[in-house]
Amino acid sequence: MVNNIPQPEQQAPLFSAPDQDGHLVNLADFNGQWLVLYFYPKDDTPGCTVEAKDFTELSEDFSNLGAKVLGISPDSEKSHCKFINKHNLSIKLLSDPEHHVAEAYGAWRLKKFMGKEYMGVERSTFLIAPNQTIAYTWPKVQAKGHGVAVLTKLRELKIVD
Repeated sequence: MVNNIPQPEQQAPLFSAPDQDGHLVNLADFNGQWLVLYFYPKDDTPGCTVEAKDFTELSEDFSNLGAKVLGISPDSEKSHCKFINKHNLSIKLLSDPEHHVAEAYGAWRLKKFMGKEYMGVERSTFLIAPNQTIAYTWPKVQAKGHGVAVLTKLRELKIVD
């Protein structure tokens, strides 16, 4: 792994985290289907809202291609519920307050803001193939238009599949 970020063709790191309703979600739940796992810093912030709304608007397209979309951040289940309700999101959001899943995927990184360094979630996305290997990674994401970029890559990979 480069900088602890899983690379294509490597086994996707196992994970287990509660969704917004408190139900435990595991990587194994998606065996045999495509999974978009995207990490974002914080509920209801401008970039994170744009990204979540994009994935929601495209959720039917992802579903038609046999893919599920999961967002994951350090926010609580309660925060996720508020975020989902406020913006009418249709995607599942996982809570990772101890950032175990983010660390496993290399999304918990040193960041810099206004000259200060701190550890936090770097917006990043992993496309996981039905055999639970990494199909593609986006280690540093710009929120606007990202959902379309992921959908485009999924279509390309499914054509080859």
